[in-house]
Amino acid sequence: MLVKEIMTGSPKTVTSDTGLVDVVSLMCLYRFSGLPIVDDDKMIGFIAEKDVLHKLFPTLEDMMTEGLGQPDFDKMMGKYKDVVNLKVKDLMTTNVITVSPDDHILKAATTMVRHRFRRIPVADMGKLVGMISLGDIHKAVFQNSITSVISNDSK
Repeated sequence: MLVKEIMTGSPKTVTSDTGLVDVVSLMCLYRFSGLPIVDDDKMIGFIAEKDVLHKLFPTLEDMMTEGLGQPDFDKMMGKYKDVVNLKVKDLMTTNVITVSPDDHILKAATTMVRHRFRRIPVADMGKLVGMISLGDIHKAVFQNSITSVISNDSK
């Protein structure tokens, strides 16, 4: 079974100039864990929840200043307002790992597991054509397996 058979086509995208407040709104409202970034019909990056939340983590400088004790997590959460005033281009990942629509779904799953992704963009010659998640793959494998079990049982 190929990626193109089960991927979500025409995924929601944002541009590099999109404000993070808009992106995090989409993430929270629609439960997107990440969004592809497309400028001039070309995928140039990806923004994930972890990219946003990572800006709240203490830096080495914070750890040195505050000592080896526990950081002030409430103070760190207060930085969120500053983070969401940034643009996507300030936090996006530009080295995007993708899969091809012609890849086998288990090859895509292997890529996702190896990189600890829950979803991955599907690109054809650099152009975004869809998204696929581990859930999509698991559902397809499940349906394929259950269908074949039911078919064999009815013989």
